[in-house]
Order: sequence, then structure tokens, then C-alpha cells
Amino acid sequence: MHQTDAIANARLIAGVDEAGRGPLAGPVVAAAVVLCKPRPAGLDDSKKLKASDRAILEERIKRRCHWAVGVVSPEEIDRLNIFGATMLAMTLAVEALCAKLGADPHEVLVDGNLTPHGRREEWRWPARPIVGGDATQPCISAASIIAKEHRDRIMRAHALDHPHYGWERNAGYGTPEHLAALRAHGPTPLHRRSFAPVAQLELF
Repeated sequence: MHQTDAIANARLIAGVDEAGRGPLAGPVVAAAVVLCKPRPAGLDDSKKLKASDRAILEERIKRRCHWAVGVVSPEEIDRLNIFGATMLAMTLAVEALCAKLGADPHEVLVDGNLTPHGRREEWRWPARPIVGGDATQPCISAASIIAKEHRDRIMRAHALDHPHYGWERNAGYGTPEHLAALRAHGPTPLHRRSFAPVAQLELF
């Protein structure tokens, strides 16, 4: 059976999770994953995994399963607010996954207590929120791994251009190192100016 035939005959369940709601800098990234069979062993909430294990699982998920990401910029985060930007990132991820699959998922499982359904007009898929789903639903666990690894890679790349802030270590979160650099050097175009620790510095 060809892969396209297998997709057409399967019940497609996509898992969705995001990375980067809390940082002061950088995008918010969502990932959508439809797992392969058999699924990669060792899937879990990305925050519970060692970096080395996440890297191995990311490679296996990308090689064997169907996946896509949605990335929303700091400018869009400031325009929409972080909740709206997260809903957009999730929508973009599922749209990109559908384009890869050539089909729509029958259901989308979303980590958390809310989904983009009714919040983004482009969202057209049945969705179910699952609190703690990144630890209990393997497809969401896979999405959490893809989202975190993708976002961390973006922040490491940006750290080369903005070396003062330690993004290769803190991924844009408000660590003491990052806050001290903000006070000393001011915000970059990648900082979320609607976030209080950035806005309160009054450096822009």
C-alpha cells in the first residue's frame, strides 16, 4: 500500500503543542504531529526530557512521522497578545501539516484547556483540549518535542547576532542574565515589547 493510500484509509489524529509563551524575546512556535506506527519509543513532555534525548526523538519523529510547525513573530505577539499569537501558531502548524498530508486530520488534540476552535476563523478541524496532554498523549508529546527543539534552534541562531542576552542558554526567558543584559543594552527587535519586563524598562 502506498503511503498516500495509507493516509487516506487511516483515522488521522494530530497532536498540537507550543513552545515559547513565556519568554521575553523570540517567536512562539507550535508543532502538529501525526504519529507513525510503531511510534518512536520514549515520547514524553519535552520539559521532562534531557536535551540529548529530545534531540534523538526529534530526529526520529521528523524521519518517520508527519509533522509541521507554525511560527509567529514577536511583532505579531505584540499585535495579537501572546494567547492570540499561540492560537495563530497552532493554526499555522495544522494547516502546514494538512498540506504535507494532502488530507485533514479527523481530530486535533491540543495541549492545555483551550483550542483555536472559535478563536481563529481559519481553524476548521474538530479539536479537543487536554490539560497535561504533553505527558499523557504521545502525539502531543511528539509535538512538544518538535516545537521546543525548533524554537531553541531559532534562539541559538539569533544569539549569534545578539550575544549579550544569553539566548543560547535561556531561549529568551527572563533569567537574571537576560534581564541584566536588557538593562545594560536595551531591547532588540526580537524582544516582545508588550511584555512587562521589557515595557517597564522604558528603553525604547
